[in-house]
Amino acid sequence: MMKLPLIFKLKFGLLLCSSLLLSCSKVEDIRVLKMAHSLPTEHPVHIAMEYMAERLLAISEGNMRMDIYSGGQLGGERETMELVQIGSLAMTKVSTGSMEGFVPEMKVFGVPYVFKGEEHFWEVLEGEIGKELLLKGERVRLRGLGYYDAGSRSFYTVDEPVHTPADLQGKKIRVMKSQTAVEMVSALGGSGTPISWGELYTALQQGVVDGAENNPPSFYTSKHFEVAKYYTLDEHTFLPDVVLISTYVWNSLTEQEQQWLQRAMDESVFYQKKIWAEASDHALEEVQKAGVTVIRPDKTTFSSRVKSMHENMQATPAYEFIQRIQAM
Repeated sequence: MMKLPLIFKLKFGLLLCSSLLLSCSKVEDIRVLKMAHSLPTEHPVHIAMEYMAERLLAISEGNMRMDIYSGGQLGGERETMELVQIGSLAMTKVSTGSMEGFVPEMKVFGVPYVFKGEEHFWEVLEGEIGKELLLKGERVRLRGLGYYDAGSRSFYTVDEPVHTPADLQGKKIRVMKSQTAVEMVSALGGSGTPISWGELYTALQQGVVDGAENNPPSFYTSKHFEVAKYYTLDEHTFLPDVVLISTYVWNSLTEQEQQWLQRAMDESVFYQKKIWAEASDHALEEVQKAGVTVIRPDKTTFSSRVKSMHENMQATPAYEFIQRIQAM
């Protein structure tokens, strides 16, 4: 291994120390953690993070606080993960789809129809497999604290409805910057097109893409329903959100502070699952009122088209997890 010059080590050490002071500081004996994410404040995941911040302040009896920067103020998901990696930001919330480039095992969530349904999905997340996956990012300085429900992802399109995979033929579908998502849309006959979330409304409006895929609350709060008038509930993937903390910051906390933070996280997960279910039902009601046609297709026509993706994962770190999940 190449040895780094002493001056470089010293500079990196100074950068890391200054970053930690910015992301995790003591203000009048209060430990302050900075958290950033890209969702709007009305989104149920942001509301759950606000609840987490309230619980952290209460549990620690005012000794620990979490400040939240929403709406992409500090960058998109990739940018905030990179800031967390170097300790310039204490915490972030990202989709597991965005984590694939950092933690290959997270690809398990992007493979369509790995989970048999919502009950199976949460059995996995709250069990041994889910806990293992949360810690897989430690090797790249991203420690997972817990999962938030992000529901199941389904297709929505602008001009034409999707009843079967054949209806996706030739259509450009926006996906996250995830190779697994691109492969999934290709397997179904469409063309997966990575576009940033903030640019998607305009891309749909101007015909840059013919559609996209996401959960009901995101479809609703993003106002994409104003442009895309068909929503097909094929529920191809369950991609949870994950709350990450910099391992530099985590290791700088006392054992007591770590316990406070983890307890606040766990309580917010319980709360978020409840408000997510309510938000999902509300979103479907509201988009239908706005003129969106909600389609409930035969999911087997979709799942049969992507079976080869499971076998194609054999050479990846995610394959072992796919097998373990499906054996449950």
